[in-house]
Amino acid sequence: MITRRFLLQGAAGVAIVAAAAPETVFAAQTFEVTHTDEEWRKLLTPDQFVVLRQAGTERPFTSPLNDEHRRGNFACAGCDLDLFSSTTKFDSGTGWPSFWAPLEKAVGTEDDTSFGMVRTAVHCARCGGHLGHVFDDGPKPTGLRYCMNGVAMTFKPVAA
Repeated sequence: MITRRFLLQGAAGVAIVAAAAPETVFAAQTFEVTHTDEEWRKLLTPDQFVVLRQAGTERPFTSPLNDEHRRGNFACAGCDLDLFSSTTKFDSGTGWPSFWAPLEKAVGTEDDTSFGMVRTAVHCARCGGHLGHVFDDGPKPTGLRYCMNGVAMTFKPVAA
């Protein structure tokens, strides 16, 4: 039988695990571009640091990249690696830039069990910066929705 004490203990356990989250994202992996947290703080804006290095999430509908519709590539704000082509971008209605596929070898994934749920986190293959999450509710041809934080990326337009 589930009691109030059982529920409170479970909630306390989740809070402790969430509070013990690491400062740097994907620290167990080795990446081509590496910096100390102090160096990252100098290279990134405060919002970029929270998302890219601490796996934060920007508020929905706040990124100008959500409404970016020109031809070009979306690149990592931490290391400038091209991540997504505008040809795979679609309006998911979620408030974050969404894509149905990344560029080849541009991103990596890792299980994310924060907040008591299981999701697949997406990170930059070159610097390990947290970009967002991938879900299996996207459009054809992949059926995937790479839901990315706009603050974690820059846009590079292609000349017409």
